[in-house]
Amino acid sequence: MKNVTRGFYAPGGILLGYGRNSQRAFLALLLTFIAGLTAGAAVADEMSLLVNGKAIHINTPAGRNLNENNWGLGLQYDWDLADSKWRPFATVSGFNDSNHNPSYYAGGGALRRFQFDGMHVDLGAIGFLMTRKDFKNERPFPGVLPVLSVGTRNIALNVTYVPRVEPKGVPLLFFQIKMNLGIFQ
Repeated sequence: MKNVTRGFYAPGGILLGYGRNSQRAFLALLLTFIAGLTAGAAVADEMSLLVNGKAIHINTPAGRNLNENNWGLGLQYDWDLADSKWRPFATVSGFNDSNHNPSYYAGGGALRRFQFDGMHVDLGAIGFLMTRKDFKNERPFPGVLPVLSVGTRNIALNVTYVPRVEPKGVPLLFFQIKMNLGIFQ
């Protein structure tokens, strides 16, 4: 008999416990993320809270009911390189995916910043390791996706495009709100 660990939701929809493989992979990636952040001195670098919340599926086949409320939380650390228009970042996050299952990822990338007065538009890519209940038996798998971020220093909207990646996959736009943790001090 297969031993299945069922997850549950805390108030507010935050995911709390699903398969041990996912938990271990996510914990290892989170600890690596934290260790990397504490290894160097910060100058004007920024730590932000990510609030995952919405997916818009593109050309969903008739009869498919996909979850578009992808609630979850994460962190993003942005390095501010002096005299550079590039913003490297590291991120870790968990959310409720399109099939109502937990999904966790950790990774990093770089964004090209275009500054307009107090606003910015960032365009770049993220490379990551992700775990999903319904893909590769919850074993971490790599991916690279394009990212767009529009906002101010304190708050921004992150948008990631996810193409069709498997025969039953549906392309989507994934939305996050990014809030600089400095605004809470």
